[in-house]
This record gives sequence, structure tokens and C-alpha cells, in this order.
Amino acid sequence: MKHGIIGTAGHVDHGKTVLIKALTGTDTDRLAEEKCRGITIDLGFAHLDWPDGTQAGIVDVPGHEKFIKNMLAGAGGIDLALLVVAADEGVMPQTVEHLDILSLLGIRDGIVVLTKADLADADWLEMIRKQVQELVRGTFLEGAPILPVSAVTGSGIPELNEQLHSLVLHTKEKSTLAPFRLPIDRVFSVDGFGTVVTGTLTEGVIRVGDPVELTPSGLTSRVRNIQVHGQNTETAYAGQRAALNLPSLKKEELHRGDAAVKPGSVRPSRMLDVRLRCLPDAHRTILSGSQVHLYHGASVQLAKAVLLDRDELPPGAQCFAQLRLTEPLAARQGDRFVIRFYSPLETIGGGVVLDPCPPRRKRYDPAVLESLLVREQGSDRQRLLQAVAGFGVRLPNAGELAGVSGLDVAAVPPIIVELVSCGQLAEPLPGRYVTAAALDDLWPRCREILDTYHRRFPLHAGIPAAELRQKLFRKAEPAEADALLGVFLAEGRLTNTAGRYALAGFSVRLTKRQTAIREELLRRFLQGGMEPEPIEAVLAVIPSPELETARQVLESLLTCGDLVRLSLELCWHRDIWHQALEALQAQCTAHGAVTLAELRDALGTTRKYALLFLEACDRRRITIREGNLRRLNMDVQVR
Repeated sequence: MKHGIIGTAGHVDHGKTVLIKALTGTDTDRLAEEKCRGITIDLGFAHLDWPDGTQAGIVDVPGHEKFIKNMLAGAGGIDLALLVVAADEGVMPQTVEHLDILSLLGIRDGIVVLTKADLADADWLEMIRKQVQELVRGTFLEGAPILPVSAVTGSGIPELNEQLHSLVLHTKEKSTLAPFRLPIDRVFSVDGFGTVVTGTLTEGVIRVGDPVELTPSGLTSRVRNIQVHGQNTETAYAGQRAALNLPSLKKEELHRGDAAVKPGSVRPSRMLDVRLRCLPDAHRTILSGSQVHLYHGASVQLAKAVLLDRDELPPGAQCFAQLRLTEPLAARQGDRFVIRFYSPLETIGGGVVLDPCPPRRKRYDPAVLESLLVREQGSDRQRLLQAVAGFGVRLPNAGELAGVSGLDVAAVPPIIVELVSCGQLAEPLPGRYVTAAALDDLWPRCREILDTYHRRFPLHAGIPAAELRQKLFRKAEPAEADALLGVFLAEGRLTNTAGRYALAGFSVRLTKRQTAIREELLRRFLQGGMEPEPIEAVLAVIPSPELETARQVLESLLTCGDLVRLSLELCWHRDIWHQALEALQAQCTAHGAVTLAELRDALGTTRKYALLFLEACDRRRITIREGNLRRLNMDVQVR
């Protein structure tokens, strides 16, 4: 079923609300003050339904200059514009400003409606038509239908209805694969239900029961009920106006300008990298560092416009800029915005978000300008590669990359396949990616850490995995860090022995006397079986002048996996350890789990040594303890 959003625009008292009532039967003036004053102050909503199932929501926005911020709150997310010009008055100041705003927001289609046509004769109507044609020349409405109508007599209403139907049928489908996002333009409470928010679902699909995150506050809730066009529904789709019942939140915790999003899909930021455009008919030049009002979705914020490649932006010009905000804002690449001068309030420009969560940028930096040019004009492949590079050695998935790059979710997987196949991306974990360049940058630091460790501890098989992760990655998740090191293992740059990493080609080199001590220690521990002597008792057989050397050799045996530590005082020979592992695996395979007593009997040893063995298996995550039982951890290879 096709659905879209139609937004009205035009000067105050040019008949927008009456026109919508003639089209839909709905009076969108809902406030008592609006009824009294005869003008729309806040947003009003109605909907059109056609016999073929096509639907359109209509956003009635205020035309009075004092309520322009409400107009901007409603203009975000619309597909088609209904530019309203009263036939008896013609083009007025807010007509021009509203058209500028619609152009800045990237609206691509619409209709010009000459209302109150019953108050003008044919000659006057023709003059107004020509005036409108001149106004829209060079805009998205150039060549659009200009329809005279009368809400009083009904003249032209059927033709307008038919034109709207045709345009809605041909609107570009919004992505339903992207994580859902609903900018909030109204918040209210309903007795017995709790808090309700409304807005236009700009992306994705939302269903009853879905978890919701409110940005930028980070509050969370779950959707209890959804209404579209006043009817309860299980699902709302991108392009529909929807009301969401969020019962766990208080009305006072939410505000117009917040957004309801899929949890974790948007990162609020106080900075935006943008392509900034100053309107051709603006009365002001935008200076670098200018304070402006930023309008994004239903949000209004103060921001500083920092121009990145010049000192001033005259009317009609555009450039890369960074907007530095006073409060966090949740945006996505490709979002449109409008800026108005700080004081007096007047629309001076707008543009497109290129990077929704950038670092603080230096001005006149060629690398910054080049990266923004790729974000704006690069091929899909270039933009995706840049998006992966932005994560460094973090491993984003396809959904995260779609959000950062601004690409459609469905377009990302085939590009990833192409980039992986040509070696520009690696896939250390299933569905998680890193650039080859990031790995190339990581390797010298990894090599330096390992080389330093080998020089300091030449008898160790390598650096412990946890220590290497901490030094090389700091904040990375262990699974991600191990996956990245796994790339170096697969390439033959590293080896891993008993949980320790070493440079390929490194080996422990013992002197003749150290080798003799090694053989003696291994013999004693193998002879001890599952009930060996304590470590100090074994070392006591070594002549005291060589005791320190023996301790170094013992540490080498432990790091190489020739000995396995059960406790501070006890070690097993690796052959004994593997015998015990085979017995453990046999018991768990036969019975699903094993008790301490069962394993003790299977090993033919005492409770003490069976318990020490099981605790060592727990530490290595070979087993999972469930009360008195142990089960094998199927995610870990038994060795």
C-alpha cells in the first residue's frame, strides 16, 4: 500500500486550513486560540484515503511569521508540498520564505494551489498565475501544476484530489530496512494509556512491542500501542504519521524535537559536518563563527557555524562547515536542516548533514575537506570504505555502516562483498569489518610490543593474550581484539601457544644446562602423574646455585604449555592434563554433565586433585558450572 506525507506551505490567512477541510473533511485547527484568532498556531494533521488503498497524511503548518518554528517542525519528513497562494492577494513574504524552506529541506515535488479563486476574476487569476510562475522558476516547483480552487464553492477540489493521488503514487519509497526513526512533534497524555508521542516515521518500520530509545536523553521504553490516521494498528511504516503510546515515560520527560529511534541506532552529537548553503535572496552574509538557530526535524537549537574553507559565505554561495551545537542532537548522514539568523529571526540558509558525529575540525585542513568531499560526492564504494575507516579497529556491522555512510541498508552487503574480495576490507568476525589500511597501521605497534616482550622475557613462549589486548587496543572488546589478532595469525605474522602470542619465527632458545634442567623438571612432573609433588619440592632437587635458572625454566615450561598450573603450588605435565581432559569429555559426552565425585572416580585420583582440575577448567572456560554439575562449554575447544 502506497503512503506519503503532504505538507502545506504559504502565507498566513491564505486558506490552507480551509483547503484541507475541503479535501479531507478534517478541521486541523485544534487549539481554542486558533479557533478564536482564525489562524493556525501549531501543527494540524489530517489524512486522505483513495479507493485503491493509497493513503496520505497531511501536515497543516502555520503561515504567520511568529510561528515559523512550528512550520519547520512540520516540514521535516514530507514528500510533497502544497504551496498555497490566495488568489485575491498573490505572493506574500511568508510564501517566499516557506518556498525557500521547502527547497532547503530537499522536497522534490508538489502542487501550487491558488485558493479563494471565487474572489478573483479570470484576468486577475491569470496575473497571479504568472506571478507564481516567476516565483517558482528555478525551484523544485518549476513546471508543477498551478490549480485554482475554491473551498467555498468546491470548484477545483476534485481536480486537486486527483493530482495529489497521482503524485503520491509516484513518490519515492522510504527505506523500511533502515532502523526506525520518528522525530517527535507532539507529546501528550491520555487517561488510562499514559504518554503518547506523534511524528512522521521518516525511516524503517515500528511494531507494537518494539523497544524504543528517546534521543538525545537516552531514555528507553516499549511501544504499547500504535495509531496511524486515528486507527489502531500493529505496524507503522516509513512515510506514515504515527502516534506511539510509551507508557513507562512521563510526559514531562519528553519534548518536541526529541526522536524515538531503534535502540543504539543513532549517536547524539554536539557537532555536525555539513554542506551549508546561504539562500540567494538572503539579506545577510554568514560569517565563520556566526551564531544561528538550527532547525532539524522538530528540533530547534542554537549553533555556531564554523566555515571550514573560508571566512564568510555570501548569499547564493555554499561550502563545507561544522555546526557546533549547545545541546546534543541525533542526526543521520543525508538529513536536511535549515538555519535562521540569531537576531532578528530570518531564514538565511540550510543544507545537508555529511557527518552526524564528527570530531572537532580544523579549518583549512585539506584532509578534512577531501574526506567531506568523499562523503558528499564519492561513489557508494568510496563512501562505504570511508565509513569503515571511521571506526578504526572497532568492527562495525552492515547496519551501522549504512547509518554512518548514508547508504540504503539493502545497498551495503553487495558493496562489502566486493571490498572484501579485492582486499580493501577484512572480516575478522562474521558480519563485522575493518579496513586493510587499519590493519596495516595496527601491525607496527603490535610488532613493537611483542619484540619488546621477547627481549625482556626470552624464555617465555610469548606475551599473555590479555596483556597484549590491553596494550594494543585498550578499550576494544576482547572478542574483537582476538579477532583482529586472528587476522595476523592467519597471515602467519603471529603464533599463539597456550594463550600467549609471539612473533612468527620466535622460539625459546635454551642453553645446554637449561635444556637439562627442563628435561629433569618434565620427568619429575610426569612421574608424579595426577598427584604430583608441590612445585617447591620438585625445584628442591636442583642444586641451589642453579635454583634461579630452574625457576626461569619452570616459567618457560608453563608459558609454552608443557606444564599446566592447577594452583600456585601444583602443576601437571601436559600429558596428564590431556588425559584428564579426555576423561572429562567422555563423561560429559555420555551423561551431558559430570559431578566432582564422578570425575574423581573416572580419573582414579583424590577429591583434592579432581577439584583443582575442574577449577582450572572453569578458569579456562572449558567447563560451565551449574550447581554441583559441570558441562562442557561448546564455544571453547577442549585442549
